[in-house]
Amino acid sequence: MNVLIRVDASFEIGTGHVMRCLVLAEALREKGGYCRFVCRTHPGHLIDRIRQRGFEVHVLPHRAGWQPTENTPVHIAWLGADWITDAEETKVGAGETAPDWLIVDHYAIDARWENALRASARRILVIDDLADRPHDCDLLLDQNWFGDATPRRYPGLVPEGCRLFLGPRYALLHPDYAAWRKKLRERDGAVRRVLVFMGGGDPGNLTAKALLALSSDEFDSLEIEVVLGPNHPDPAGIAELAARRANTRVVRDLPSLAAPMAWADLMIGGGGTVTWERMCLGLPAIVISLAANQTPIQRTLAEEGLVFFLGRQDQVEAEHIAAALRNCLAKPGLLRAMSAKAMQMTEGAGSEIVSRYLHGERVGDVGERDVASAPC
Repeated sequence: MNVLIRVDASFEIGTGHVMRCLVLAEALREKGGYCRFVCRTHPGHLIDRIRQRGFEVHVLPHRAGWQPTENTPVHIAWLGADWITDAEETKVGAGETAPDWLIVDHYAIDARWENALRASARRILVIDDLADRPHDCDLLLDQNWFGDATPRRYPGLVPEGCRLFLGPRYALLHPDYAAWRKKLRERDGAVRRVLVFMGGGDPGNLTAKALLALSSDEFDSLEIEVVLGPNHPDPAGIAELAARRANTRVVRDLPSLAAPMAWADLMIGGGGTVTWERMCLGLPAIVISLAANQTPIQRTLAEEGLVFFLGRQDQVEAEHIAAALRNCLAKPGLLRAMSAKAMQMTEGAGSEIVSRYLHGERVGDVGERDVASAPC
């Protein structure tokens, strides 16, 4: 099976889109699929990492100073070119043999671009989180959970025959998470070890705010692990902050957070794909929204007792994190309940389910339209 993946990373876009596409590409490769990527060289791209994982990349040029002439989709500036140019450049990357699947994971791409690629691919899978624009695709995957509203987000935005994979059951998690889930120790609600991770970039340096919160004497007994993503703006400054505190270590750019999450009793972090990684391992979390689209998801999860949500990154200071941590330390029973409920959201098998479906295998209860959006 031949697969082409159009996805980007940048300091503004973040790293999550590329990372989840890599997970899916590796799952497809394990089943004999041949996957290639098409990526633009935005500042903060991850093209070298994709190649290091053994995948070919067709590189699109970065156009410094390019500005969109239209305002739709909302994230059109993230494309780095007008949609017609990007579509034509992607066709070149596709080559003469039409891929069996074209996978698109990009907030700046909509039905116009996808329709332009129809003749260049047999089928199209769109990976989305926003439900804010129309798509021309055969399969749409949205890993997010909005309670009872989850299955009602895409009517009118996809073709009538499009199949929908909705909810965290289909989250594209690294296989490490399902493996660690099977050997996970029982979480008793006591907080002894705290993991800090604010995504692949952390442009607002919330990691520093978390470390400032943890520097209070009342938290001296806690063991801390800080994980920095590949695009963190100040790793030297974080190392300096961590050095002032006992029992604190900093690691950078891990291929998976499964082992640190299994080790930790509580996480302080952002609200992207890492949300479903935490849920898979039942790790309670203090969450800060790092992007606008994360806020409604995290509010829903907070209302369901699945996270402690502090708000947007521009609203959160070190004292807010310290207060939330103090609250967690005082309520082990609440953390136990949160952990148990979180583990019902996803078993970490999304990449296996999706790769099997793309290979034409029958997958459980897949239906013609909506696919299980409730917790697994």
